[in-house]
Amino acid sequence: MPDRDIRDITIIGAGPVGLFGAFYAGLRGASCRLIDALPELGGQVTALYPEKYIFDVGGIPKVLGKDFVKHCVQQGLQFKPDVQLAQEVIGLREEEDGGKPLFVLRTPVAEYFSRSVLVAAGIGAFSPRKLPLADYDSWNGRGLFDKVVDPKQFKGQRVMLVGGGDSAFDWALGLQGVAKSVLMIHRRDGFRAHQATIDEVNGLCAAKKMELRTFWEVKQIHGNDTVSGATIFSSKTKEEQKVELDAIIPLLGFVSNLGDIKNWGLELLKDEVVVNQLMETKRKGFFAAGDIVTYPGKLKLIATGFGEVCTAVNNAVHFVYPEKKMFPGHSSNMDTGMFVGATA
Repeated sequence: MPDRDIRDITIIGAGPVGLFGAFYAGLRGASCRLIDALPELGGQVTALYPEKYIFDVGGIPKVLGKDFVKHCVQQGLQFKPDVQLAQEVIGLREEEDGGKPLFVLRTPVAEYFSRSVLVAAGIGAFSPRKLPLADYDSWNGRGLFDKVVDPKQFKGQRVMLVGGGDSAFDWALGLQGVAKSVLMIHRRDGFRAHQATIDEVNGLCAAKKMELRTFWEVKQIHGNDTVSGATIFSSKTKEEQKVELDAIIPLLGFVSNLGDIKNWGLELLKDEVVVNQLMETKRKGFFAAGDIVTYPGKLKLIATGFGEVCTAVNNAVHFVYPEKKMFPGHSSNMDTGMFVGATA
């Protein structure tokens, strides 16, 4: 069925892990397709923190998210996988091709045929958690921002960060020397950020370069055309205070949605795909890697996802071509000419 453009592996998700999977599929001589609901390559890194530094990828001491994605794209596309962006997979059916399963993935645009499927969709389709305010949406883009794409847009502004996770703490550091002032509030005194970053923020607070308040929440946003301030309250003392602001940035995490993946017969645990040590899912021919998977001892790191997707691709190739070895050897032992103008 040549008109169907059947690929050996279709990877759902074109973030760093999906891109590395596309590279590794090419390395294994497998044809590959990438499908992503976002309009750009790079997944969450591109969409949420292109200007944040990444420190925990092996061999790269420090790199901006956007620059890291550039390297991932350069590596991931060198074997010329088919790339389909801004397309959410909304349907799946299984056919037979020469006695072997053939999976048909449907998007609003087209149908795509594949001999195996690798889910690397991160947290799935995601949307930011909102402050519990009735008029929240009306302030969006008018001084209220649920992510920081370019920190320079806050130059000279009085900024309030809301949250206690990595993003809030990272931007408390990242906006130093950019924003006029930084106030950070969190609804409790426990944080979900790296201790080293917490220590840096505490140091800035001690030096009076920013302010961190725990057990404080947003009650109301004030302003006319744009934000000019907010009323915040202490859940501990019930005190209220009005603060003058130019920007409010809630960084409260994300609500994920697996979409049609929930209907594919995979074992799910709290919206995560259960896999075994081979990165196999419950459904034959389906593999998964990255933040979307769970197993005992799972770490949600890009570095972990890179290892997982190599395992997933190797086993997907073996599923499609049982005669091929499970492990192909090390790239350092391969012909370097294969990386120049290679095709799937």
